[in-house]
Amino acid sequence: MTKIALSPIALVAGGAGFIGSHLCDRLIDDGYKVICLDNLYTGSLHNIEHLMSHPRFTFVNHDVMTPYDVPGLSLVFNLACPASPVHYQKDAVYTAKTAFLGTLNMLELARKNDCVMLQASTSEVYGNPLVHPQPETYWGNVNPIGIRSCYDEGKRIGETLCMDYHRQYGTKVKIVRIFNTYGPRMAENDGRVVSNFIVQALRDEDITVYGNGHQTRSFQYISDLIEGFMRMVETEVSITGPINLGNPEEHTVEELAETIIKLTGSHSRIVYKTLPQDDPVKRKPDYIKANKILVWKPVVDLKSGLSSTIKYFSFCHDKQYGYAENE
Repeated sequence: MTKIALSPIALVAGGAGFIGSHLCDRLIDDGYKVICLDNLYTGSLHNIEHLMSHPRFTFVNHDVMTPYDVPGLSLVFNLACPASPVHYQKDAVYTAKTAFLGTLNMLELARKNDCVMLQASTSEVYGNPLVHPQPETYWGNVNPIGIRSCYDEGKRIGETLCMDYHRQYGTKVKIVRIFNTYGPRMAENDGRVVSNFIVQALRDEDITVYGNGHQTRSFQYISDLIEGFMRMVETEVSITGPINLGNPEEHTVEELAETIIKLTGSHSRIVYKTLPQDDPVKRKPDYIKANKILVWKPVVDLKSGLSSTIKYFSFCHDKQYGYAENE
């Protein structure tokens, strides 16, 4: 009698979010059964509605601050945490609790299943860096009592928990530090620079640049990040990270605004406002480790990625105002 091969099971905490939903897509495409865990605090059912009827996809409305138990997992991805300043500063205590308790609960789940857990950390652990570009060996320059601390320090303690679980219990952890990522399914109201600029440009509104616009960021398209995730979870158990996942191509915020105006054909003008507290002046990954260990590098250039993202927001904008003809 021929045995039917069972699909491996992956759990994605925060799976209805921007990054999480794209990860769910990739896992389904790769043959996994996917359990998408999300309390929809910042995630959206809209991001995963195309997966709801898929036989290998299950959505569970659950807050990671409460323990969750399911047997037979092959992978756990912990992406559950508000990740944009607008959302993580709205309830800073909730953000800090999610970063700590959520990571703790997902680590316990991975430990019980004896499976790999990928921790989605962030370039924010470097704070306002004094080293440029930022290698994984850099300990960062973070204000522990500032308005961004709930997220910055929350992610730092998440990394601490991962490594303590690894050393103390032998839990198979993989830590990746995500640099600015953009693409379709970004929320238009989350305060991220790419989505803000695109929405403002499409509406011909003033594009708001904080500071003088000379601060830099490195923008990574979503498909490049997801490829990095998948390569990371396939590494040997001894490789825990952290590993930077980001595009080493550096752009000023002002340059980004000008590019978006050009790509959208917008009549927007750039206006300048005061730079928020602790906003990093420079941000660029040293990605030597990712390139060497994961044999990974970003392949989507900024203009191509922005064009795809603008197309997504244009469609959403047209639907909102009743202009869409083909849904």
